[in-house]
Amino acid sequence: MAPELALAAAARIDADRAAGKPLPALAGVPLAVKDNMMLTGTRTTCASRMLENYESVYTATCVQRMLDAGCLPVGKANMDEFAFGSSTESSAFHRTNNPWDLERVPGGSSGGSAAAVAAGEVTLALGSDTGGSIRQPAALCGVVGMKPTYGAVSRYGVVAFGSSLDQVGPFGRSVADVALAMNALTGPGRDPRDSTSQDCPVDFLEHLEDGVAGRRVGIVPALMDAEGLTPEVRAAVTAAAKSLEAQGAELVEVELPNLDAAIAAYYVLGPCEAFSNLARFDGVRYGYQEPGCASLAEQSSLSRAHGFGAEAKRRQMLGAWLLSSGVYEKYYLAAQKARTLITRDYAAAYEKADVILMPASPRTAFKFGEMSDPTQMYLADLYTISINIAGNGGVSVPLGLGADSGLPVSAQLVGPAFKDRDLLTFARAVERGAASADGSPALAVAPDFAGKGGELA
Repeated sequence: MAPELALAAAARIDADRAAGKPLPALAGVPLAVKDNMMLTGTRTTCASRMLENYESVYTATCVQRMLDAGCLPVGKANMDEFAFGSSTESSAFHRTNNPWDLERVPGGSSGGSAAAVAAGEVTLALGSDTGGSIRQPAALCGVVGMKPTYGAVSRYGVVAFGSSLDQVGPFGRSVADVALAMNALTGPGRDPRDSTSQDCPVDFLEHLEDGVAGRRVGIVPALMDAEGLTPEVRAAVTAAAKSLEAQGAELVEVELPNLDAAIAAYYVLGPCEAFSNLARFDGVRYGYQEPGCASLAEQSSLSRAHGFGAEAKRRQMLGAWLLSSGVYEKYYLAAQKARTLITRDYAAAYEKADVILMPASPRTAFKFGEMSDPTQMYLADLYTISINIAGNGGVSVPLGLGADSGLPVSAQLVGPAFKDRDLLTFARAVERGAASADGSPALAVAPDFAGKGGELA
């Protein structure tokens, strides 16, 4: 937690208000920040023993833009260690519980951010998404979560996992809240400290209520019949499609023929980039240092062995092997070719449809320890990973509670690169279709989580 930072920010806003100065769009809005983003005055640990005591020496661009928009930085949110995971179970410090059922995971790797919003602890939160780490926990916690197009939001000051895949995005309890956050995150101009950032001079609120009459929504039949998709999630996404059709949209079938290669390609590209990015944590310059070592080599080896958790070690070892001589050509180059094919598939699909509707997660939140096999956990990202490979934007929108589990179910919308404003227009239409009789969002704050014990975010 960062109470002193939040109180100082609140005092500045109170002073400006008392002086009659104009206030920014998000003045006084509580914000949680995923613990892989730098914020001066806090530790940035990435939920790892390796960085347990690392003090942020500067503030990430994405965080600073939210602060400039008036947000109050309540504190850092828990995550899977170095963003390696889909359940927030790999955090080195504590687990994060799903506010809808404290015996279930909130998803990951941005599970703390999603849980904090779902529990009503904050109004907005920032997460990072490398293979679904915003959209999947948003789906499991029943909040809105957006992964913008790669390059739309600066990654400067965000501890890297996969540099060609990572993107920062917001969580909120409504599409309008997320649109406001996107206005703050994108801002005017590129960030000169991030060579991949692009200028996105759009107002994400401008066409939010435009409606979708005459627009085309793509449906991928193979994804709606995929193994592992539960009936309640399929039914909810089908209902969302019918709602869009009732609002005047046209449903069209599209194909993504190379999507089966997405998970395989991701678990080559991601570990290779993770191995490269995490090589800097060598027990010499910063981070955990093993005491009593006789040599620099021993210190580096033991610091990494004892500073990283099991999943972080697994991914780095896999990346080291994949980048070794004789293996690199067989797997890494093939994964890059698959990436090109998947990107082309999406481009072809967007010639027929403005957006594509699909599940965000094949199932609702699972219980802690239920997915002990890493491969089983990896396959749960079927619906999210391909968007990171192609670099397109995606948003998860809650649809209510599943008929069987009584837990949140969601739909995912994905769109062409740098068409994120259109994506939110469709997300708002889905939200309207799922709204309760009084027009409020399908899910707001998880009920009755307080007093059950356990730490949420």
